[in-house]
Amino acid sequence: MTPDLQSESSTSVASATHVQPELSHSPPREPETLRVSTLARRRESFWQSPVLWFRALTIERRILAGFGLVFVGILIISTVSYRNTSLVVANSKLDTRSHELVRLLANIDVTLDEAENNHRRYLITGELLYLEAYQHVVEEKPKFLQYLDTLTEGSPDQRQRIDRLEQLIDRQLAAEAGAIDQLAGHGFQAVKKMALEGAAKQELRDIHRLITEMETFEQHALQRRVLESASTTTRTIVLLGIGALLQLVLLAAVYYLIQHDITERRRVAAELQRRGELLEAANKELESFSYSVSHDLRAPLRHIDGYASLLRKAVTESLNEKAARYLQTISDSAKQMGQLIDDLLVFSRMGRQEMLQTTVNLDQLVKTVLYDLRLDLQGREISWTIDQLPEVPGDPAMLRQVFMNLIANAVKFTSTRPSAKIEIGIGQRLPREIVLFVRDNGVGFDMQYAGKLFGVFQRLHRADEFEGTGIGLANVRRIVHRHGGRTWAEGEPDKGATFYVALPTRRPRT
Repeated sequence: MTPDLQSESSTSVASATHVQPELSHSPPREPETLRVSTLARRRESFWQSPVLWFRALTIERRILAGFGLVFVGILIISTVSYRNTSLVVANSKLDTRSHELVRLLANIDVTLDEAENNHRRYLITGELLYLEAYQHVVEEKPKFLQYLDTLTEGSPDQRQRIDRLEQLIDRQLAAEAGAIDQLAGHGFQAVKKMALEGAAKQELRDIHRLITEMETFEQHALQRRVLESASTTTRTIVLLGIGALLQLVLLAAVYYLIQHDITERRRVAAELQRRGELLEAANKELESFSYSVSHDLRAPLRHIDGYASLLRKAVTESLNEKAARYLQTISDSAKQMGQLIDDLLVFSRMGRQEMLQTTVNLDQLVKTVLYDLRLDLQGREISWTIDQLPEVPGDPAMLRQVFMNLIANAVKFTSTRPSAKIEIGIGQRLPREIVLFVRDNGVGFDMQYAGKLFGVFQRLHRADEFEGTGIGLANVRRIVHRHGGRTWAEGEPDKGATFYVALPTRRPRT
């Protein structure tokens, strides 16, 4: 192979190896259909986002957004209408000034023409009467020029023409004054040609042409402003029409939303009423069933307890200690079961009992509870701290049950303390409710089990440690809830517990 061919071959190979990486690293082109579909999805998502946002709003926020759009529309229409109206009013003022300027220019033109004609008559006759028009122009020229400056304010072109007009008038008056001086010094023959042709013929011709130019300029400005005002008025009328239509559409949409909301709420209210009636019937049936079952269970339990006692009396001499303990356990269990049933009946009655709405003196109520617990307090060393308690609306018997359970629990769970401390007071006063508490230094409880405290048959201590059925706090919560209040508790093992009761300070509306 020749050197030239070798170099050419190597060059082609090099170029091929150079092009190959470019082909391998060039990104693949996106298919046209895929790109179009991507743009379509983006456009669709752009329009769907406000719709989804609007649908996510509550009905109140939708109505508020509708009225907000109406208000914004009215504000925009008012702003644009005010701007357009201001433009029309400004053009109207400019039109008035233009008409006044044209009228003044015509008067100036006539006055100057009349002054020139009478000046010629004076040159011919010598009568001073004909100089009155000339003298009038000389005297009134500053006023005319000042008025022209006022009428052409804001128009540089007309200001330039006024300056030229002032120069031409000065030249006319100067020419006429020179003719008067020649007549007085040299006689009629010296001014004969001026009397026939006019002393300021050329100046007057230039003045007529300049005034005509100024009038033409003002006429064109008038036409332009008339067209602009007409166009602005048309746009304003169209805008008001479109705005009124949009406002009607928005108000109709808001009315539809309100009507739809009212219909939906009526439907929901009817559904809730129907379900409430079904729930109330089911609760009454359940409570009746519980009451019947509980009532019917009492007789067999009395029989168990009674026959266990009779059996123990009948075979007392033949029973050993273990068998006697069995009979005693049967009897105690029957009595405990009876107490549970009694408490369950009380809990059931609390849900069905009608409330008496009156004013309850909590201070006197707590004193009554402590008097009823006097037997349980015998032989106990308890330090009492009782605040001055307020009056609250509610049922006296039910609220007495609340504080009876809370205070009795405090007495019971401090029984292991050589010196018990129980505090009854006010935790917080709010505008619509008052928070009361019962605090003790008893055995307390672990806060992870606080959710079980107010449940039926829920106990955090063994029965051999503290007696009870686990229904007292459930009654407390049910009674307080029926009064429209709240209950909660705080405690720590072996450091006491605090039970809170929040009661409304106003009677609920019936």
